[in-house]
Amino acid sequence: MILLPAIDLKGGACVRLVRGEMASATQFHHDPAAQARDFAAVGFKWLHVVDLDGAFAGASVNGEAVRAIREAVPQMTIELGGGIRDRGAIDAWLDLGIDRVVLGTAALRDPNLVRMAARDNPDRVVVGIDGRNGKVAVEGWAETSEIGIVELGKRFAGAGVAAIVVTDISRDGAMMGIDADAIADFAREVGVPVIASGGVSSLNDITALKAHEKDGIAGAIIGRALYDGGLDAQAALALAEGRP
Repeated sequence: MILLPAIDLKGGACVRLVRGEMASATQFHHDPAAQARDFAAVGFKWLHVVDLDGAFAGASVNGEAVRAIREAVPQMTIELGGGIRDRGAIDAWLDLGIDRVVLGTAALRDPNLVRMAARDNPDRVVVGIDGRNGKVAVEGWAETSEIGIVELGKRFAGAGVAAIVVTDISRDGAMMGIDADAIADFAREVGVPVIASGGVSSLNDITALKAHEKDGIAGAIIGRALYDGGLDAQAALALAEGRP
């Protein structure tokens, strides 16, 4: 199981939100590239980057910071989300060297775009599904649709997407633990590798997710627990990788 530390970008800095509320943003590092190097130094091989401003604007806002991160950690596998909603943006980021793009609002509004991009870029397109009370939230979580998260996930089964990032908005940034059983249920129903996001706060969460690898949980995104120092990064990596 892979672990992906999160870098959420707002105004060019690394921040963390609580339950997706922009007003709750806490800045943790003014230099995202330096933060990425710190994550690489402790052994992380993957990185999950979100352009929060872009998610609300519908187009890239923190592109300069993203490019700086890519240059700072060439050895890391980077997935990027936030405001990527057309083929031009997808191709531009992949051409720049971003390994995987995460499509959230586009997955709901323009599923054919996701399918075509996944077809043309095997293992480089990820669907992002953000859930609020079981329904899909879009536009930077500012809107909640009437579509259920499982229903949306099933639309991409067999489409060639690399994974689905599932975020429980009610737990995101709240340090209240993750519902591993619910994520495992989602993974079994959808049949696409799942990366869990929202609420990972302890080694117990890593252990619980790891126990469901066979159900399709392929990874977990970790945010505030790393920034606050509440989670031992090296111990978490050892658990995820099955090392003593």
